[in-house]
Amino acid sequence: MTKRTLGGTCRKRKRTSGFRARMRTKTGQQVIKARRRKGRTRLAV
Repeated sequence: MTKRTLGGTCRKRKRTSGFRARMRTKTGQQVIKARRRKGRTRLAV
């Protein structure tokens, strides 16, 4: 069976919570900074 309805979710996920989306806003940059401080291996999606 082929997937249909969830086609564009991967793109949406990247657009909303991807690295470049985070860096675009001031608060998003704070998020990345906080995750770096915590020592996360994955900073964004």
